[in-house]
Amino acid sequence: MPAHAPGSVRSVTEQTFAEHVVQAERPVLVQFWATWCRPCQMVTPVVESLAADRAGEVDVVKVDLDEEPGLATRHGVTAVPAFVVYAGGNPVGSWTGAAPRHVLDQYLDAALRAAGAGR
Repeated sequence: MPAHAPGSVRSVTEQTFAEHVVQAERPVLVQFWATWCRPCQMVTPVVESLAADRAGEVDVVKVDLDEEPGLATRHGVTAVPAFVVYAGGNPVGSWTGAAPRHVLDQYLDAALRAAGAGR
């Protein structure tokens, strides 16, 4: 498997979800998105910035809703963009909708604090 650059956003599938999310050493922010989703396109650079700035603290992955409908269904995703935070192999927080960077940081920090993994 190719090396994954720290701070970059990795695409995960049904086959790689457990390895990159459930079994991850660090907390993971999962972004559910779709190519046809305009808010998803708008928030993608914000999520990439968050991934770069918080590398080493949290991993960030994305799931294409159309390519991985089973993952979306399992997480109760009915609208995109949707976000789920995993810590210790379990979902610890979630939200739906595009938001500015400072709001994404607040949502992420709240989920991590609730899990005992926050700053």
